[in-house]
Amino acid sequence: MFDSLALNMVSRRSLLQFGTGSYLGLNLGGLWRAQASTPTVVATKPIKACILVFLYGGPSHIDTFDMKPDAPAEVRGSFKPIATTAHGVRICEHLPRMAKLMHKVAVVRSMHHAAHLHDSGSIHMLTGRPLDGTDRELFAPLPQHFPSYGSAVTALRSNHTCEVPFASLPFVFHNVVPTPCQGGGFLGSAHDPLRIDVDTAKREYQVDVLQPRDGLDNSRLQSRREQWQALQAGRDTGAMDKMYGKALKLLQSTAIRKALDVTQETHKTRDRYGFGSATGNGDPGYAHQMRGQNYLLARRLVEAGVPFINIYDYKQQGQNWDAHAKCFDQHKDFLLPSFDQGLSALIEDLDLRGMLDSTLIVVTGEFGRTPKINTNAGRDHWPECSSVLLSGGGITGGAVHGSSDRMGAYPATNPTTPGDLAATIFARFGIDPATEIHDQTQRPYLLATGKPLQHLFGG
Repeated sequence: MFDSLALNMVSRRSLLQFGTGSYLGLNLGGLWRAQASTPTVVATKPIKACILVFLYGGPSHIDTFDMKPDAPAEVRGSFKPIATTAHGVRICEHLPRMAKLMHKVAVVRSMHHAAHLHDSGSIHMLTGRPLDGTDRELFAPLPQHFPSYGSAVTALRSNHTCEVPFASLPFVFHNVVPTPCQGGGFLGSAHDPLRIDVDTAKREYQVDVLQPRDGLDNSRLQSRREQWQALQAGRDTGAMDKMYGKALKLLQSTAIRKALDVTQETHKTRDRYGFGSATGNGDPGYAHQMRGQNYLLARRLVEAGVPFINIYDYKQQGQNWDAHAKCFDQHKDFLLPSFDQGLSALIEDLDLRGMLDSTLIVVTGEFGRTPKINTNAGRDHWPECSSVLLSGGGITGGAVHGSSDRMGAYPATNPTTPGDLAATIFARFGIDPATEIHDQTQRPYLLATGKPLQHLFGG
């Protein structure tokens, strides 16, 4: 009986999305089992939220946070380093706002792995595991295997009730096909994120499945909720009924809808975060993508109680940080200014609102760029060494973990892996990285293969 009721509430396509969890993560039928143990590593008080900023395409570490002013010209490039508020830490001159906040940021300068291509590199950095032992791009859809960090946190904190445990914005990123590292993987589609889209023309965000269908207003929705509750009275509810109950609850929620409406912010605040600009590759059709507003929305989602948020910057190869040609023009004129503005505003805003210590910000790409500048004035893929930024979440501000060699080619001290990053994120949520999880065949895996960067959090 409830099936027909729900079909009147939402479109058939949206109901299917409820069933697969592709939007809401409400499907309780996903095949997963996880045994969470008491954390053996907790540095400080566990965080409440994590914002992961993924700079798709692979930013140049040498032209941003690990500059090499003493290297030969064909390595150091044309950018100059500037002093920051962190003693001894110098970063790119085109990141002036971040230079004033480096006392609230830690830099990992020794990240490395073996995946030289976008898909395999993204999978490794966003799941902590390599793509089935290979280094390749995907030209046909491939099911995701290991879960993304947000999905794993959602699964292992199932006793933490929240309307939306994991959200991603402002699109699904891809090279040719969507890269399979953005959802629940073998933990099940129940732990996929709520996907938030952006309308760049209207400068607003939207989630299709949150829009009631057929003129269903709040009073009618409440009536149907009461009907559903009456149906449940006196009987043991199954997984599907619970799923519909969560769907109804989310449709009635005002917190997430309010969070999506960034127009509630003052013009001054929106301008502080910025909107981004047209691409530097001459493509007028690929608009600003609301880059700065993505950071603003992430802050609003944290305030609305969402524990994990992924921001994808950018959507597709050739329109992002993948600067194989004219690297310095791209970074100076387009990539760095809006990144500098949006990220610095997020850090300042969270700090001002007293939420920075409880919110971990992670900024990474899938890899770094080659030390040697190519013949097109660009840099190519280089997973052998890259930089990762960490802010908030109890971080020791101004810290630097690891170092690269004189050319920025390889880690010189404290080499760090994606598994270490994964372990760090989980540990900060109070989840033991050594927790055992199982795929659909009941094959066991450790939640993370690395060790948390404990010393960065005063532990």
